Amino acid sequence: MDTTTALFYLFSAALLFAAFRVITARSTVHAALYLVLAFFSAACIWMLLGAEFLALTLILVYVGAVMVLFLFVVMMLDVHTDKVGEGFWRLFPLAGLVGAVIALQMALVLMTGFDLPEAPPPDARALELGNTKLLGIEIYTEYLYPLQLAAALLLLAMFAAVALTLRRRKDSRALDPATQMKARKADRLRVVKMPPVVDAPAAGASGAAAADGEQR
Repeated sequence: MDTTTALFYLFSAALLFAAFRVITARSTVHAALYLVLAFFSAACIWMLLGAEFLALTLILVYVGAVMVLFLFVVMMLDVHTDKVGEGFWRLFPLAGLVGAVIALQMALVLMTGFDLPEAPPPDARALELGNTKLLGIEIYTEYLYPLQLAAALLLLAMFAAVALTLRRRKDSRALDPATQMKARKADRLRVVKMPPVVDAPAAGASGAAAADGEQR
């Protein structure tokens, strides 16, 4: 066994262990940290397979940005893990069955092989450029229109998220400071002069008061 094969088995074992701990860890923060370890192990495996661009993208995007955001959200929301884990063991047999079916399908595909045609040997220019530069050339030449379409869809999704966040809700009672500064005293207060009015005492009440005075 050479060094590359030993590293492959090492990172594969770490990846399987981290993936198992993601769904079994009691703490949400620990589960997110195990997910970081799983992403890092997968990136190392891709690096061993010669896909250094995908490995660095996985580390920079997922480990460096997405998982840090997950950790901030988890620590700020203070998620109650007791309520999150309710019904785990009740649904565990169904989840185990689905996982076993997926594992059997993957084993069937890997054992039978993909039956791909033999690729032509790369030329000297391709070996000099490297995977990252060749991937950039392919994306911006052969797949330029799909790339632009994907960029337009992502931009539209960003605009939709901003529009949904900033829309005016009917049940919101937020006040506009600019409107409050424009308010005048005459718009909110109106002084009305009214003559004083004294109600005359009722007849029954006045007779009872007079009789009470005579008795005294």
